Amino acid sequence: MMMSVILKVKHLMMLVINVQSVAHKSNASTPAAMKVTKAQAQANRALVVETASQLFRERGFDGVGVADLMAAAGFTHGGFYKQFGSKADLMAEATACGIAQTAALAEGVEASVFVRHYLSRQHRDGRANGCTMAALSGDAARQPAPVRVAFEEGVENLLALLAGNGPPSDAADAAQVRAATLDVLAHAVGAIVLSRACPDDSPLADEILAVCRDAILKAQTPPGGAAARPRRRKAA
Repeated sequence: MMMSVILKVKHLMMLVINVQSVAHKSNASTPAAMKVTKAQAQANRALVVETASQLFRERGFDGVGVADLMAAAGFTHGGFYKQFGSKADLMAEATACGIAQTAALAEGVEASVFVRHYLSRQHRDGRANGCTMAALSGDAARQPAPVRVAFEEGVENLLALLAGNGPPSDAADAAQVRAATLDVLAHAVGAIVLSRACPDDSPLADEILAVCRDAILKAQTPPGGAAARPRRRKAA
């Protein structure tokens, strides 16, 4: 399940990279009566989802309308409902896309390295390209069920990845690993949310990141030892 989500978002991102310039050019110069190919339609849709994912993270779900979103992607407002049933449908897809991007970045990365990057000033200041959970969790609580379900599934997938792919020794160990991973994730996401709520030049914004980062890293480091490394998956 986790792997399929990551592969799907990587495929979506490749579509955007490969055809973004073509999509913009086609939108500007192709007569409306001409039929776009299936591949072009998929590329256009992927570009809208990726654009929405970034704009929602930067401005919030209610901070950008369909017309502005489509314009940012290089398309007309009228084309939106040929691709999506509603804005809520796009919000759910953009949420899944954003969380899968975070999962892809975390895959195979040492836990301490991931924590240091996540709780960095760079991530705190880069909302549009940062973690969807930190940017939109508050907004998601007030959105339709499909958006909240996308968050739930995304969090579950990210938990599975961060907890490691090696089989635990028993059910009790699995529950303990899940609880510890959930604690770290909630701690880190909450730190980013609180830090961003402060003015950019506030010393408290940096203090929140530093205190929470040090606390998480300390909890991951056994007495007298190096920080625990994530379990690596076996080669296929």
